[in-house]
Amino acid sequence: MTVQGEKYHHGRSPAGWTAVIIAGIGAVIGTVGFFMNIAWPVVIVGLVIMALAPIVGGTMSKMGYGQE
Repeated sequence: MTVQGEKYHHGRSPAGWTAVIIAGIGAVIGTVGFFMNIAWPVVIVGLVIMALAPIVGGTMSKMGYGQE
């Protein structure tokens, strides 16, 4: 009997979840900055964090933590 590696489907992968969590954190930071009398530096930090989400997710996917 052979042992196969664990397979992930429908976005249920560590890479996908990490990207979604990072994007969510960035969205919360950007929203808080927007409602704090539009503090643009905080909004921009939130946008930068959101822009990092697909980079981190893609990197993790190429490292083998994404869907097969």
